[in-house]
Amino acid sequence: MADKSIHKPKVTRESPRQKYDPVRAACIHVLDLALDKGWKVDVAINNVLGDAKFNELDRRFLLQLCHGTIKMKRRLDFISAFYLTRPDVKIDKVTRNILRLGLYQLIFTDRIPHGAAVSETVNLARGLVHHSRGSFVNAILRNYLRNPEKVVYPDKNEKTEEYLAVYHSYPDWFVKYCCDEFGVDKAEKLLVRGNRPPTLTYRVNHLRFSHEQLTELLDRNNVEYRQSKYLEDFYHITKPGLPLQEKLVDPGRVYIQDESAGLPIKLLNPRPRNHILDLAAAPGGKSTYAAAKMKNQGLITAVDINNNRLETLFANAQRLGIKIIAPVLCDILDFKGPKCHKVLFDAPCSGWGVVGKNSDLRWSKSKEDSLKLAETQGRLLRHAATLVNPGGLLVYSTCTIIRDENDQVIEEFLLERRDFSIDSAAKTFPKELVNERGFVKTYPDFENLDGGFCVRLKKKVGSRSKKS
Repeated sequence: MADKSIHKPKVTRESPRQKYDPVRAACIHVLDLALDKGWKVDVAINNVLGDAKFNELDRRFLLQLCHGTIKMKRRLDFISAFYLTRPDVKIDKVTRNILRLGLYQLIFTDRIPHGAAVSETVNLARGLVHHSRGSFVNAILRNYLRNPEKVVYPDKNEKTEEYLAVYHSYPDWFVKYCCDEFGVDKAEKLLVRGNRPPTLTYRVNHLRFSHEQLTELLDRNNVEYRQSKYLEDFYHITKPGLPLQEKLVDPGRVYIQDESAGLPIKLLNPRPRNHILDLAAAPGGKSTYAAAKMKNQGLITAVDINNNRLETLFANAQRLGIKIIAPVLCDILDFKGPKCHKVLFDAPCSGWGVVGKNSDLRWSKSKEDSLKLAETQGRLLRHAATLVNPGGLLVYSTCTIIRDENDQVIEEFLLERRDFSIDSAAKTFPKELVNERGFVKTYPDFENLDGGFCVRLKKKVGSRSKKS
């Protein structure tokens, strides 16, 4: 049977001849691009939505189906195997993705009637593959509904890691890492949190809006929110979508940013008339927060190797009314100056602290990736250190929870650079965020926080810069 994954389904509400739901068909196209062709899921979604004429509810539904199905891929495949007539039966890629989508709706959504989920999934198989595939999909989905107890997971007590990996749908190596690093109970909490819909957080931009104006507008429009626990400029929004986008996000009154991403800026402590060097700065979340803290006075040199991301940084700065960021297109290792008293290095990392916001990350990142990244991070950090003035501060941050990319990078750096020492974050944050070494470590099971790491390093007065 021909694999029709190369055929892009029409995704418009205007074709009366279509015999399948265009939103679900668009989801199948995203799954094909992301799971079978290696596209980043956000790029795949934007590509598919570019041709679609969907309303806001359709778009939200598409996002829910795409991200949810990709996250739960391993568990969905595990379940479907119990309902195949033969375990060695070959399933083409499109039908496999259609089965995943159908099972996801039956198991993980509560607003779609089972009958509708089955019917729409069967229509996809008939329309996108072949009529016979519709019968095949129908049999599996209805068999699951009749006999869900047929699915037998690995024993949680006897094969704990295997159970957690299958049931919560993660790669084996990451589950083993979490269990070894945090213990089984905390590991499972992290895995569960990574499968929930991501939280939305607005950072108020004081260059355009005040706390009082923001809360008054949110209250007047019945948008539920909670001011953050650690950074007062951040507000956690519970309403789905982007509430008040045209009044808040588009005019730059708020910036969408997780609270954990703001913690390194508080460690850096930007002040008006500072000159700050931000390395790997794009797309600008931290640079723009620092600029707001500086009240648009001073200078931020924002270095990044990616021109498109630098253009996004510049556009974000313009929207937020920021005028003190100077973008520099350059490899960090080639940047020679100027030296600054405050340097931020938000290192390229594996991103395992934001696995809940990047549904395809768990299937695209390996253990070896983290080890390779750690080598790169160490090399870049050593060069960043040459750009710090004596007595100055260097803040290193990531959005991962992998120790090799965090603690280990810093400890190896400090063994080599005796002219730097840890300036403990305990001076800045409460003890639940700071470990015994003075590092800030957050995890996805913290309320309204992504996982991340940051540390403040201080260069001794009178020390000379070493070559990287």
